[in-house]
Formats: sequence, C-alpha cells, structure tokens
Amino acid sequence: MKDIKVGLINLGCDKNRIDSEIMLGRMNKELILTNNIEEAHVLIINTCGFIEASKQESINTILEMASYKEDKCKVLIATGCLTQRYGDELLELMPELDAILGVNDYDKILEVIEKAFITDEKIVLCSTDSKGVNEGERVITTGAHSAYLRIAEGCDNKCAYCAIPGIRGKYRSRTKESIIEEAKSLAKQGVKEVILVAQDTTCYGKDIYGKKVLHELVRDISLVEGLEWIRILYCYAEEITDELIKEIKENDKVCKYLDIPMQHISDNILKKMRRRGRRAQIESNVRKLREEIPNINLRTTFIVGFPGETNEDFTELYEFIKEVKFDKMGVFKYSKEEGTEAYNMEDQIDEDIKIKREEKLMLLQQGISYEKNQSLIGRTFKVLVDNFDGEVYVGRNFGMAPEVDGDVIISCEEELTLGSFINVEITGAMEYDLIGVISNESCK
Repeated sequence: MKDIKVGLINLGCDKNRIDSEIMLGRMNKELILTNNIEEAHVLIINTCGFIEASKQESINTILEMASYKEDKCKVLIATGCLTQRYGDELLELMPELDAILGVNDYDKILEVIEKAFITDEKIVLCSTDSKGVNEGERVITTGAHSAYLRIAEGCDNKCAYCAIPGIRGKYRSRTKESIIEEAKSLAKQGVKEVILVAQDTTCYGKDIYGKKVLHELVRDISLVEGLEWIRILYCYAEEITDELIKEIKENDKVCKYLDIPMQHISDNILKKMRRRGRRAQIESNVRKLREEIPNINLRTTFIVGFPGETNEDFTELYEFIKEVKFDKMGVFKYSKEEGTEAYNMEDQIDEDIKIKREEKLMLLQQGISYEKNQSLIGRTFKVLVDNFDGEVYVGRNFGMAPEVDGDVIISCEEELTLGSFINVEITGAMEYDLIGVISNESCK
C-alpha cells in the first residue's frame, strides 16, 4: 500500500469538503496523496447528490475519471451523497466504478482500497447508521490559513424540497470539547480563519445540551490561541437568538457577517416549503441584527420556481430584496428531487419561468451589490491575503466568505505573505470584487 498513489476529487458543499479532508487524513500515512490525476493508481470522487445539476456534475466527473483506467488508474471509487442516495443503482448504471461508499462509511476507505486491489468483485458500503459524525485528522485543502469547521451533521427540518435528511440523517451536534480540540489542531497548523458549518448552525446543541448554545461555542472557540476570524454560515433566521447577536456584536474575533438562507419570503411559499419561519419573524430578526450590529454583512439564498409560486409570490420576493438590500445573495432554481414531499406537488413551474425569475433576481442583486461596493471606496479594511495569481494578490475582508463572495484585489509591488492580515484602502469597486492598496491607516 505504501507505493500506491491516490487522488481525490471533491464536489459539492463545504461539508463534503470536510469529509474529503478527513478521508485524505486517513490515507495520508498509508498511501501517497497526489494532485496529479494522471499518476494516481486510485481515484476517488466525493460526489454531491443534492439537486439535479450537482448529480449530473458528479456523474460526468465519474465518467471523466473512468477514462484514466485505461492507463495508471486501477481502482475507481465514488463516495458521498450521490452514492448514499442511490447505492447499488449507481453501481449498476456505472460499471466503471470498482467501489462505492456512503456518507457513514468514510472510516473504511483504507480497507476498501486494499480489498479493491485483490478482488474483481464490486464493493458497496452504504450503511444507514447515521448516529455519529465523521471526525478525525484532516488534510486541509482550502489553503493553510482558512478552514471549515463542522459543528453538527444531519438535519431535522424536513423542508419539502430537500433530500438532505434522507441522505445525512437526523441532526446531531458534536460535543463542544471535540470541536474545540479540532479548532486547536487547526490553529496549530496555521489556520487563522475557521468557518463554522452545519445544515443548521443555529440549532447547535439542542440535541445534546437541551438548548441552543451556538453563542457559547463561538465564545469558547474565540479563546483558541492563533485563531483571528470566526465566520458563521447556515443560520436559520427564526433560530437566531439575542445571545448569539450579542456574541457576534461584542466578540472581536467573530466576523460581522452572517449567512442566513431564507429560501423565500412569501408566507404562502414558506408554508408549502415547510419552513419554520414566516415573513414577520424573518424581517424582525434582520432588523434586529442591523440595529445591534450596524456594520454586519448579511448573506442569504432564495429558491425560485417552487411548486405553486405565483407571480404575486415572486413579486413579493423581488420587492423584499429590493427593500432589504442584502450584502450578498445567491439564487437557485427549484430542483424536483425524488424522495422529497415537493416532488409530487401540483402546480410545478415551467423551467423557462424559473430561469427568467432567477435572472431577474440576480440582476437586481448585481445592482445592489455594485451600489454597496461603491460606497466602500475610501474605507480601509483588515484583509486576509488568500493567494497570488502571478500578477496580483487576492484577499478577503470580514464581509467575504471564501468561494461564494467576492474578493479584494490588492495592488502592491512588495511581496506579501499568504495567510497574513494587512490593512487595505479600497480604491475601486466592481459588482462583486473590490480593488485596493496597502494602507498604514487603521481600519475604519
């Protein structure tokens, strides 16, 4: 096994990325990890199976990687949500695969690889035992200074459009102790920013502590030496507590940034989606956040074209976005997913209407984002230097999560250290990105 080279391709969300990093951590001591697909003896595709587009991307990637079996690759393995969701069916459809592992079986990756080299039989491990949370030593793939930190797994919300509870199981929080230990381990590796993720971060602790304690966890993580930024993603608007708002406001290590996937604002659609919150409550919490933390950046996502979404429902959503002016926003077209309640709902929306609605919202947000970015010209921000593309350095300020938001493009002639924090004065702005120069002034 020591001479076997393995390559891993990660698809999907940041929770998937963490699973991939744990698998890499398990393989790191026994195998040779490689980023060069052409030299890999084993290729692993960690798939996403959330919506139709992600399923198709996963299938296409598997087929693309299968072409390497004509050369060095001897074992092709698929893991992740797509395999958990479709199991044997996927193996029948894609005979190129030698093994599949579901989301509850990552701890068996080494033995599966070993077995795949000595047998021609297909290996299927897709257990439904979703009691634990995938944890362990990780090989960080997001750069040495920023990492995702999973605080819980699974989901109890049962939204009508979502297949995640059937794939990932019931909501289960990790203990504070295990999360803090991982945060310390990440900090020792040079990580400066941890990004807290779960299917619903605001419900953290309800299952094991009997109450929501995200604010306590955030406070404990902020005490870890070496960490400078804590960013919180995937908060349900109706679950945001006064204690959490207070912690974000008063804790200097917590980015004044909150990701709140709202999905819609029409009570008619929210009810059909089986979302817990309603418009009045969502508006109240957004108002409270902005009153208590005036500089907070709010990010959200919406779904258009959900079954039964009328022109009136969509117009209400459009006007809401126009009024609230979110700092960051994403829009998804509803995807009809088997196994979900919405799959068999009446009044399914035509695809061309979904596309037009998506485009209309994103065009609106583009203008809002440009206006907000223009207002930042002349201000100075603390910026985390992410990378160098050969010509310019690129970083992010507190209002930018990696991969989903814009960047700060840094104009400078001197050499910067990746993972360092510098003060940058904003001199220009585009729809999503900012342009700046190094400044000796303090942030304002």
